Amino acid sequence: MIPTEPIGSIPRPPQLIEALTLHHADKITRDSLDSAYDEALRDTIDRLEQTGSPVLTDGEQTKPSFATYPLIGLSNLASDGVIIPFADGHQRQLPRLTSGPFRYGTHAKNFLKAARTYTNRPIKQAVISASALSLLYPSAEIPGYSRESFLADLIDEAEADIRGALSAGAASVQIDFTEGRLSLKLDPSGNLLRSFVDLNNQVLQRFTADERQKIGVHVCPGGDHDSTHSADVDYAGLLPDLFKLNVGRFYLQMASEPDKPRILRLVGDLAGPQHLVFIGVIDPINPAIETAAQVRDRILEAASFLPIEQLGTTDDCGFAPFADDTSTARDTAFQKIRARVEGTELASRQLGH
Repeated sequence: MIPTEPIGSIPRPPQLIEALTLHHADKITRDSLDSAYDEALRDTIDRLEQTGSPVLTDGEQTKPSFATYPLIGLSNLASDGVIIPFADGHQRQLPRLTSGPFRYGTHAKNFLKAARTYTNRPIKQAVISASALSLLYPSAEIPGYSRESFLADLIDEAEADIRGALSAGAASVQIDFTEGRLSLKLDPSGNLLRSFVDLNNQVLQRFTADERQKIGVHVCPGGDHDSTHSADVDYAGLLPDLFKLNVGRFYLQMASEPDKPRILRLVGDLAGPQHLVFIGVIDPINPAIETAAQVRDRILEAASFLPIEQLGTTDDCGFAPFADDTSTARDTAFQKIRARVEGTELASRQLGH
């Protein structure tokens, strides 16, 4: 059977979004919000199991976003950090670090442990990359806390985030690296991308070869409110540096790629024998629900460029990387995941794997 895994986030149920709004306005207690979180988590895992998915996630139901969960509870941040513009005109803004030392407010293992109470199936845990969090440090040096000191602390924290998830029993750990493709838009020379790869490799070098086989990296051109931040950047410019990351798994957006054969051929050339490559066969920002046959055909195309024993399937991106993103219906996400699972089974049978 060709392995298949989700990326991570699932649209939050309306009841949770309402509870978040009410809690932000101080109209319900933290206990009431926690109850809404628990119900959303239980329902998400139950519905993921019903899709037949062999590997689950927590749907990121209790994260504010895929990128900012480590910042929960921190007081040394200002709101005027790096702005990320999207193609439809909306934007997201990261916080700005105001003082040191930098420590995570929470680690990914806590989300994994919460999910484990609702299932015995393998659970994958997503973590944010060190390179994404490096953008918290401002352009002007923080008095008494140099950028070098910040990066040393960040590398320690990013390692602890991954190691904690592995120790808590994660089937795999996925590093979200959507800023990889965006970096080429910000700096077409590729120097920023290479600095990101180097920083992430400083984290990864702290793990053994066996541990790194359970660690992967996910890239996509963003997927927020059904819009992207870097789809106009040529994928081929990212991939050679991406495959220098010292991981065992790659989760690659592909369903929405306009020229799949060109990119798949490059992936086939770059992937080493130690790599497992999960190809995106579901487009989360397209409201049309793929059929199992469409998924099967996308896998068969990928299998003509990659050895079958190194091929896996996934979604291009999470379905709601930010908690307030309601652009994709929750039911649609689960239908798309079911199509991926069923299409992967069809392709596996046809390929005799």
